[in-house]
Amino acid sequence: MKLRLAFMGTPDFAVPALRALHEAGHDIAAVYAQPPKPAGRGQQLRKSPVQLEAEARNLPVLTPKSLRAPEVQAEFAALNLDAAIVAAYGLILPPAMLRMPRLGCINIHASLLPRWRGAAPIQRAILADDAISGITIMLMDAGLDTGPMLSQQSVTIAPGAAAGDLHDVLAEMGADLIVETLRRYAAKEIAAQQQPANGVTYAEKIGKAEGAIDWTRAAADLDLQIRGFYPWPGCTFRHGGARVKLLRAEITDGQGAPGTLLDMQGAVACGQGALRLLRVQRSGKAEISGVDFLNGLRLQPGAKFENG
Repeated sequence: MKLRLAFMGTPDFAVPALRALHEAGHDIAAVYAQPPKPAGRGQQLRKSPVQLEAEARNLPVLTPKSLRAPEVQAEFAALNLDAAIVAAYGLILPPAMLRMPRLGCINIHASLLPRWRGAAPIQRAILADDAISGITIMLMDAGLDTGPMLSQQSVTIAPGAAAGDLHDVLAEMGADLIVETLRRYAAKEIAAQQQPANGVTYAEKIGKAEGAIDWTRAAADLDLQIRGFYPWPGCTFRHGGARVKLLRAEITDGQGAPGTLLDMQGAVACGQGALRLLRVQRSGKAEISGVDFLNGLRLQPGAKFENG
């Protein structure tokens, strides 16, 4: 069943879904992405991953700064869509636009709703040490991820998985699920079901300040923090006043004053237990192993690291 669609997404997470819908033979009338933003040292405008994917497939791209303008909404209405597929777009769709496509606006959300409604469901799932995650395909309404559900698929979060690992799994899962769900919904094989009233949690937007390491916390908590914020915004501690990114670590045995280096294999004492530095990155430098970091700075057991 070939449908006339708009696709609305911006980051890497949305790219597999755009690819899958296009390769399934649907008519992608327009791809909406957030406008290019300054990035890098030169602050040159950089197109989003979704825009780059759409242009590589010769699909028309629209990058409005807002969807509130009457002319933007009129342009959307004129597409005469069967459905709009939304995946991590980053702009709020006004109620009028939600009603325009024949089948509605359908969202690919990276959690098992109603758990982790909001902006950062993948990171919050890792931070909370959830055992499972998944994808929910839902009809959008005016609320924050409150719309009725069309389908769900769950996945076990692998031991030691970081947010980036779960992101990649869910991006591919969402791509497969949206194609099948859209087919079944258009054929009236499934109907939308209201979300359960119980179990609602909110995934607040991630702030860079949340990545600051506090060595007085338990090693188990810091392990979740490091995994939850990898690769973005990353976790940091300080040594000699310089900020160091802690990219990967593991829980290990050891005790001492929080922030104290315990051995030459990178074990650092925490408020409870210890963490071993596996991968770190100094400002302006390449990523290296924890052992190479210690050797490069000629650090010895007893050296102190400060909070981030």
